Amino acid sequence: MEQLKTVFEDLPARMIISKPPAGSEFVKIRISRTEKGFLLEKLTEKQAFHENLSAEDAKKRCEAFLSEGWRQLNAWGSSCEFELSVSKKGKILFNRRKISQNDNFSHDNSHNRKKNYIISEDKPFPALVDMGVFTKDGKVAKPMYDKFRQINRFAEIIDDAVKELPKDGRTLRVMDFGCGKSYLTFVLYHYLTEIKGIKTEMLGLDLKADVIEKCNAAAAKYGYKDLHFETGDIGSASMSGKLDMAVTLHACDTATDYALFNAVMRGADMIFSVPCCQHELNGQIKTENFSILTRYGIVKERFAALCTDSIRADLLEVCGYRTQLLEFIDFEHTPKNILIRAVKRKTEDRKMYLSEAERLMAEFSFEPTFYKPLKDAGKLN
Repeated sequence: MEQLKTVFEDLPARMIISKPPAGSEFVKIRISRTEKGFLLEKLTEKQAFHENLSAEDAKKRCEAFLSEGWRQLNAWGSSCEFELSVSKKGKILFNRRKISQNDNFSHDNSHNRKKNYIISEDKPFPALVDMGVFTKDGKVAKPMYDKFRQINRFAEIIDDAVKELPKDGRTLRVMDFGCGKSYLTFVLYHYLTEIKGIKTEMLGLDLKADVIEKCNAAAAKYGYKDLHFETGDIGSASMSGKLDMAVTLHACDTATDYALFNAVMRGADMIFSVPCCQHELNGQIKTENFSILTRYGIVKERFAALCTDSIRADLLEVCGYRTQLLEFIDFEHTPKNILIRAVKRKTEDRKMYLSEAERLMAEFSFEPTFYKPLKDAGKLN
């Protein structure tokens, strides 16, 4: 396919293949440039499957996906953004847009250049070079500006909470539930240890053994001696006892609830969670008084997702956390861009938050997974 040849000649940093054929197991395909080639991710609603590919193999796989009925490909190259779509009749539409100087963080007149980023071009670190966010000469790669912004937004949200930590020299104990490929885990460890100078012991936990093996190899490569990764579920982690910080990023559906419950039960002083795929309440929701919110599929889905995170936030308040729902820029700019930040505090409004959550649950006849184990454990009394 001649259009794909054009795309790959522009050294794409990332590609997204969407609009799958009917009956496809996968909902999205992501391809990211790595130091040695490309990483292919095939995403279902709850899992991601990874393959390492050469440039030629990546191009062939893109052609195969499009020939199998996938109808949209977006790519971000070194000089252009590309959009390739296939109509139902098989007609190919191909557009490209030149990336202007105004898109470049490295341009001296850029508005973004003036911003004082926590993770800056002045001090790039190897993990972000390997991810392709920074070039080898320490500049932000043109197609990676959105990821660069997201990384810094994450660092800003963490920074606000970390400022409240007592400066007593103790080791910070951090666990990342469902760490996946650990882009932000490495960023967090670097931020805590290198930028803030906090001695940190961090454990990443995930079910995929191949991913964990690669993460441990990367941690060793970067000299991150107190960053480790283990294969297992939330209850099997070797790091026992109280946590200072719990992180759960893009854990699908109720996996976020289990991670939040575990964090509460482990007495985490800080919790940072980016929920994903909030399907549970969408399948339960029923109401007579507000049927307008459940009549239209897209409204029902978004309303249920917002209810899910609102209830999680209120229940965290009941458990003794000052909780905020903050805007967080997602890698793919989806509507799922909320980050839950919860910091331990004394509260006198527990009954109000619990009553508020339970009234909402009663009105719409749903009960999120986070609620029952907290109640059974006596955390809502």
